[in-house]
Amino acid sequence: MSFKIAIIGAGSVGFTKKLFTDLLCVPEFRDIEVALTDISQHNLDMIKAILEKIVEANGFPVKVTADTNRRRALEGAKYIISCVRVGGLEAYADDIRIPLKYGIDQCVGDTICAGGILYGQRNIPVILDFCKDIREVAAPGVKFLNYANPMAMNTWAAIEYGKVDTVGLCHGVQHGAEQIAEILGAKSVSELDYICSGINHQTWFIDLRLNGRRIEKDELIAAFEAHPVFSQQEKLRIDVLKRFGVYSTESNGHLSEYLPWYRKRPEEIARWIDMSDWIHGETGGYLRHSTETRNWFETEFPQFLASAAKAIDPAKRSNEHASHILEALETGRVYRGHFNVKNNGVISNLPADAIIESPGFVDRFGINMVSGITLPEACAATCMASINVQRMSVHAAVSGDIDLLKLAVLHDPLVGAVATPEEVWQMVDEMVVAQARWLPQYADAVPAAKERLAKSSVKTRDWAGAARRNVRSIEELRAEKSALKKAV
Repeated sequence: MSFKIAIIGAGSVGFTKKLFTDLLCVPEFRDIEVALTDISQHNLDMIKAILEKIVEANGFPVKVTADTNRRRALEGAKYIISCVRVGGLEAYADDIRIPLKYGIDQCVGDTICAGGILYGQRNIPVILDFCKDIREVAAPGVKFLNYANPMAMNTWAAIEYGKVDTVGLCHGVQHGAEQIAEILGAKSVSELDYICSGINHQTWFIDLRLNGRRIEKDELIAAFEAHPVFSQQEKLRIDVLKRFGVYSTESNGHLSEYLPWYRKRPEEIARWIDMSDWIHGETGGYLRHSTETRNWFETEFPQFLASAAKAIDPAKRSNEHASHILEALETGRVYRGHFNVKNNGVISNLPADAIIESPGFVDRFGINMVSGITLPEACAATCMASINVQRMSVHAAVSGDIDLLKLAVLHDPLVGAVATPEEVWQMVDEMVVAQARWLPQYADAVPAAKERLAKSSVKTRDWAGAARRNVRSIEELRAEKSALKKAV
């Protein structure tokens, strides 16, 4: 088969390499063209060198191109994948730093909460630019696969305003299933059948079966509490499991910032998180991890390039959805996964316009969602709180309405549990001013926001958060990796 795939934000080097390798695990896909595009020529040069090394080592006739001209890269593409981070780590640092001044302690800040909402404001204008190019220059019937966060907001904007056939993709469900399979003693995750449904990063395992046997709440709780690692790393998720009756897909740190109960008091945060790794609740944990990963890659690039000269092993294909979806669409081999799409009745007790994440099957006819799912009431209520915030955030991002943006932030569950309306209004002004270069839709609102900030009497605090760690140096990372190898 010969067709073109374009990857926007291909400078996300590690992730792009994974997607590319997965695609080449499909025998029929070894004569495709992969067009890479990014705003960073430096990053494009690095990832193109790695992918060309993979192609050379495996002797495939795959064509790899790289171009900072996005429109040129999208020309004639049948599939387009986005993994962009608008504003990069510089803007992301503000997503964590500024809310901390108002007492809002986030672990990740890329989905909702103050950081996730502003991240969406930066992304959505760019997503709509992508969609304009896709409509005008991509192949007829093109499918847009969005991996970029905030997943629901980006996908919502692409479908409702971009008018492009879009599906949002994430790996949270797969990771949650792997945990459950491990605690239940399964030999592999293939022994576990499940229905997992909700919204991205708040998806719920509402039916679990191990080798056909239904797993009930009490057995699941006992298994998690008996696990020597997860019992410590996932304390918050286990507490939610006990109260809601179902397990959430999302990591301890992610879940902690979507709910209004666990991060609102600094003295309580340590009770619910674990500092063994960033993903379990560390303040600004993903920002630290992303910064260290970028620094490590820049320094160790020659090693990454050398490691690319290996034969591809299809048995090591990842569980990222993209390659499996394309394989099903092109070959008809059916694939079952969990996809982010507009609800339209798939989940009976969530709104029709919401972007939900739920099971579906892919074949030559497209992505076919399993409809008629009803979430437990507590799960639906939690999802609804986020959906209402997402809807306002998307509409604010498209219209440039700063008052609607402030209302969206005010209605965020964690923000509302921590900050007063006066604090929220000032915080949003401060974030919009700090990130103005990435927020063209708010250009007319920035001067007034600056004036309000100059006159404001709302007090802030100089606070690094309840559980902050410093970014490790390359030398520290190298020493830790060396120690881990010796331990193994």
